[in-house]
Amino acid sequence: MERNSSLWRNLIDEHPVCTIWKQEAEGAIYHLASILFVVGFMGGSGFFGLLYVFSLLGLGFLCSAIWAWVDVCAADIFSWNFILFVICFMRFVHIAYQVRSITFAREFQLLYSSLFQPLGTSLPDFRTIAMSSEVVTLEKEHCYAMQGKTSIDKLSLLVSGRIRVTVDGEFLHYIFPFQFLDSPEWDSLKPTEEGIFQVTLTAETDCRYVSWRRKKLYLLLAQHRYISRLFSVLIGSDIADKLYALNDRVYIGKRYHYDIRLPNFYQMSSPEMSRSTLTEHLQNSRRHCDK
Repeated sequence: MERNSSLWRNLIDEHPVCTIWKQEAEGAIYHLASILFVVGFMGGSGFFGLLYVFSLLGLGFLCSAIWAWVDVCAADIFSWNFILFVICFMRFVHIAYQVRSITFAREFQLLYSSLFQPLGTSLPDFRTIAMSSEVVTLEKEHCYAMQGKTSIDKLSLLVSGRIRVTVDGEFLHYIFPFQFLDSPEWDSLKPTEEGIFQVTLTAETDCRYVSWRRKKLYLLLAQHRYISRLFSVLIGSDIADKLYALNDRVYIGKRYHYDIRLPNFYQMSSPEMSRSTLTEHLQNSRRHCDK
């Protein structure tokens, strides 16, 4: 304890105090380095934020090293600033290489720029998502799923084209690019449950979609909490869009339409349910949504 207090006394109490301050300001290189430090520490997160931070900090340390070599003529100050400049430069090169090495097929590039990037998903996270999927082509008038026959064993997201949804030959709605093909089916089943499609999905045009196998996607979501929350948001939003589209199609009269793929309407699609009960339930659901 006495040794620590003695060290503190030597550093503070017995250290010579500056009695004469320099009247002239330091050179422009020193002030440029300070400005680069201030601007550099305002960088954001993510890959591009790190590139921003390390590039400006590296330039700041380089200016400080030049200032120490030219104006101060202090080898220790120059050495430390030059070492820090080298470290920032190496980090910048490493991060730039990581960003450049992450390349995707055209479908994934469209998917990332249109859907995932606006949500703040980083390229490494999206690469993890993309590596667990596959791109599939569906030709015109070919079926993605058939009512009562196709099992629910994957989750797919349309990238290009248009899908027609029908039940018993009657048109329900379309699925457009960057919408899930089977989000209601995915949300309606637990990981241990199995099921079959209650609608038919047919390609109106040549389509391309990204597909994740059900078991493989469940494993991915269990391993990555952020990706699990991301898919929960995307699937929930997609189902909400389908619900709003459903509300637009439901009307009271001689005929009415409802999308039996939606989980809330599975129980309502039985023949023995009266129309008055169905109508009352739909109206109550709509009033609840309006609130």
